[in-house]
Amino acid sequence: MWSDIAVGYGIFILEILTILLVVAGIIAMIFAFKQRQPASYGELKITDLSKEYADISKKLQQFHLTEEELKQAEKEEKKAEKAKRKKGETVKREHKPTLYVLNFKGDIQASVTAALREEITAVLSVANPETDEVLLRLESPGGVVHGYGLAASQLARLKQAGIKLTAAVDKVAASGGYMMACVADKIVAAPFAIIGSVGVVAQVPNIHRLLKKHDVDVDVMTAGEFKRTVTIFGENTEKGKQKFQQELEETHDLFKQFVAQNRPHLDVEKIATGEHWFGQSALALGLIDEIATSDDVILQAIKEKSVLELQFKQKKSLIQKLGKQVEESSENLLLKWMSESKRMFF
Repeated sequence: MWSDIAVGYGIFILEILTILLVVAGIIAMIFAFKQRQPASYGELKITDLSKEYADISKKLQQFHLTEEELKQAEKEEKKAEKAKRKKGETVKREHKPTLYVLNFKGDIQASVTAALREEITAVLSVANPETDEVLLRLESPGGVVHGYGLAASQLARLKQAGIKLTAAVDKVAASGGYMMACVADKIVAAPFAIIGSVGVVAQVPNIHRLLKKHDVDVDVMTAGEFKRTVTIFGENTEKGKQKFQQELEETHDLFKQFVAQNRPHLDVEKIATGEHWFGQSALALGLIDEIATSDDVILQAIKEKSVLELQFKQKKSLIQKLGKQVEESSENLLLKWMSESKRMFF
């Protein structure tokens, strides 16, 4: 009896092992297949905003028609299409002047710059500087200097190619966000959009005294006098603080020069105080050129141009998506803490 049970149990274990080996083999084959496939970085999604607007308008117009009027309108539309086919007319997409709409919703790292780069490259490959334009729907409270410096440089590629660029700020373009906006030939903003904050700030916590109180030593070893000016754990010297302040001032000067170069009519010294203004006040100071929303710009363009929205979507694995969610949650908490304590940085 016990031998029968042992044999049955052994067979059961072998079956489980066999299933696990088969599953492992399948996973290995899938992984090997994916390794052989060329990596897909992402894809460009194109949305015809002109068509979407026409469809919405048509639907609203039809809502006001009676059932008989609606049937008559459908008959006339079908009749017109049939007449075109009889004449042998070929339906071709008319090449109209085009407004390309790009979106930039910036975080601290300006991480969507990679997508912006691809979108601008696509525009440059087809746009006609004489007829086509770009609208950037911009929303950003700013972030790290090098990230937003690169984002602004991407926008400068359009200017170098002679393609007119309009930046529309519906909510906020502050600090690094405004650095990007000022590259545009024209800046429009909603009445209560936050504009400006042309300044630089750095915040470095220091727990040296706490560590010293508990007899904890932290050795910071460097080669070069100013390799580390201020640190979190070590003792910050007055000389190191002065050097760090000097670096902040130099970065601020570069920021001011960049704004002055792109908006020469602006009194940079007056607005480079780190303050921000709402749309109407920003207009009076010359920070923006017009009070309007991105919707106003698009609806005006639709009357005479084809309006296409471009969005480059980067393909991510499940692990990357989960990691991004964690990163965004952490970043939102950081931004909330910064806004509550009034400690913003560029």
